[in-house]
Amino acid sequence: MGKIIAIANQKGGVGKTTTAINLSASLAVLEYKTLLIDADPQANSTSGVGFDPKNIKTSIYECLINEVEPKNAVLQTTTPNLWLIPAHIDLVGAELELVNAANRERLLKMALAKIKDEYDFIIIDCSPSLGLLVLNSLTAADSVLIPVQCEYFALEGLGKLLNTIKITQTHFNPELEIEGVLLTMYDGRLRLSNQVVEEVKTHFQDMVFDTIIQRNTKLGEAPSFGETIIMHDASSKGAINYMNLAREVLQKNGLTQISDAERKINNAANALENDAEQF
Repeated sequence: MGKIIAIANQKGGVGKTTTAINLSASLAVLEYKTLLIDADPQANSTSGVGFDPKNIKTSIYECLINEVEPKNAVLQTTTPNLWLIPAHIDLVGAELELVNAANRERLLKMALAKIKDEYDFIIIDCSPSLGLLVLNSLTAADSVLIPVQCEYFALEGLGKLLNTIKITQTHFNPELEIEGVLLTMYDGRLRLSNQVVEEVKTHFQDMVFDTIIQRNTKLGEAPSFGETIIMHDASSKGAINYMNLAREVLQKNGLTQISDAERKINNAANALENDAEQF
């Protein structure tokens, strides 16, 4: 049975979609069947893996509102082992259309139950809000991954997200866990980035991933080509970061083993690399 991970943060510009796309691609490259679901009306995950949202005929919107079978919305991407259920601008109206729907918080969960066993991982790119679409995603998910950018006001609004997660656990999905907090947009040359890392680790402790996503030009370029970072430049720092994140997710879920010695070596190498960037 596949594991469903929602990538959520109501703040925009924190690397949420970048993480959804490239974590999915990295898991796929590691030979795990992965389904990426674009649950954001902006449809950036859809375009980010090479599809034009304007040409999408069947999307997650139809699955939620018109009860279309999810398998009929699945598209094969150019990355082996990676599939997509796309988004469309129509998803903007879904929040209003869901208001009076029966079981409105569980519609995505019921839809994904039909295909969950066909994939090893299902990654949901949530919209930057705390509305019904996000609530559906959290109700459907087994866990939530929270990207936090290494910038000023990094923790701003996280209290509201954590409260939404708590409400979801209480009323809709008691099994929901926090997969981890992911630090993104890290620049080792900036004192602020290092301060944010320390602050986030102080607040969230063991929930913070060891992997930190560094600022990388290639990560910014890849979506303009409709490519994941793995397809765009597999040797780039961004690709290496997301492959490390995928391995860490696999380890947390008991699907691969990273020895303590290897973890210490990786952490030391990352620390040295970050220190070198400051000079």
